[in-house]
Amino acid sequence: MSNQSHTTHREEDPVTAGPTRRPRPGATLAIISAALFMTALDNLVVGVALPSIRADLGGSLESLEWTVNAYTLSFAVLLITGAALGDRFGRKRMFGVGLLVFTAASAAAALAPTIGALVAARAVQGAGAAVLAPLTLVLLSEAFPAARRSAALGIWGGVTGLGVALGPVVGGAVVEGISWQWIFWLNVPIGIALLPLAAALLTESRGPADRLDVPGLTLAATGLFGLTFGIVRSQALGWEHGAVVGSIAAGLVLLAAFLAWERRAPAPMLPLGLFRARGFSATNTAACAMFFGTFGAIFLLSQFFQTAQGLDPLAAGLRTLPWTAAPMVVSPLAGLLIDRVGARALMAAGMLLQGGGLLWLGLVSAPDTAYGSIVVPLMMGGVGMALVFAPSASAVLAAVRPEQAGQASGATNAIREVGGVLGVAVLATVFSANGSYLTPQAFTDGLAAALPIAAAVLAVGALAALLVPSRQPAPSGQTTVVGETSPA
Repeated sequence: MSNQSHTTHREEDPVTAGPTRRPRPGATLAIISAALFMTALDNLVVGVALPSIRADLGGSLESLEWTVNAYTLSFAVLLITGAALGDRFGRKRMFGVGLLVFTAASAAAALAPTIGALVAARAVQGAGAAVLAPLTLVLLSEAFPAARRSAALGIWGGVTGLGVALGPVVGGAVVEGISWQWIFWLNVPIGIALLPLAAALLTESRGPADRLDVPGLTLAATGLFGLTFGIVRSQALGWEHGAVVGSIAAGLVLLAAFLAWERRAPAPMLPLGLFRARGFSATNTAACAMFFGTFGAIFLLSQFFQTAQGLDPLAAGLRTLPWTAAPMVVSPLAGLLIDRVGARALMAAGMLLQGGGLLWLGLVSAPDTAYGSIVVPLMMGGVGMALVFAPSASAVLAAVRPEQAGQASGATNAIREVGGVLGVAVLATVFSANGSYLTPQAFTDGLAAALPIAAAVLAVGALAALLVPSRQPAPSGQTTVVGETSPA
């Protein structure tokens, strides 16, 4: 047996867990970070473009909500499926498939002639991202030994923050200088450039399952669809409407059936034992709350400067920089602090900062509010987000065995995306009950009523973060990555 085979259990058994060759850490980090940058940029680019899309293609608040939620709904529904496909057919291969689908759907969104076509393209984008996103964390985990992983997660979070930071500015500049369609064309050259690089430089690996859990995939996808679809429709129909109640109830029943099936499935796509780990459950609760507050607030705040204060898209994008630029700077620092301070303290502090910032914005926002009055709360929100990104990823990885990273990542992403859908739906409902698009003051009234709800949910998330163990022990039987000694 070669010396290389002694360095890692994963290289000895490529079918069950590990890569078929030694991973290239630098190349892996660069490729997955570029892919995450593209998806992060896409999320907030769309927010800044909503008023222009509404003026060009028409549509109500609900149709605008669907341009955001069609992506998020598809993303949330298929995340666990995407992770399972990567485990079964190869993470590198499925990463490439997700990247190809996302890139093609971006071009379709740019060419969309109607709001319906745009929503459909956004749904396909979400499907591509659902395959791509959970695999980035697994590929990163495999490429870096534990001693270097926290720093790599910090860079991963910082690049995501860069996409968040540039999203509103790039979106505003593109919408004002060219047209909203070009916010989607931006993804196409990035995707085209990444496809051959991923094929050549990433290392193939698979998860522990040797077959696809088709009943589990079907129950999880349909259950998540019913739940999230009912949440999205609640804004237009009301929470008491029969279609909303029926959709949510059906989703919950199907998800219960999914959990029952996973308990006895021969090759479960989501081992329920993951949730017995306090760190895994608490981190997912906190991440769900964080995405509730973030997505719901950004959906409204991205329109505030244009709709309530009458600014053009570029000026509006520039004014969001105190919020959106903070993760670019703070996330790498948070990654470096994980091993010293612990994920628990960083996540709790981040949730409290973000919630405090949103509460402050709700109190001071008005059509004539001076920009200087809202800079500090915007910065609080951004720093708070940054303190959650890398530590939450680290806490999830610490709570599971390496071969379970794909399943854990898919579950975590699905849970927090459902939180994002719920945040947009709930805050849009509160906004509609208290305000409208008719006048600047009406918009501000709705915003001021919605933001405290986001702050309250973030406070609950902070409490959940305090339940994360300060130092999580390695899961039983854990095997390690290249260069580490296995305790198993």
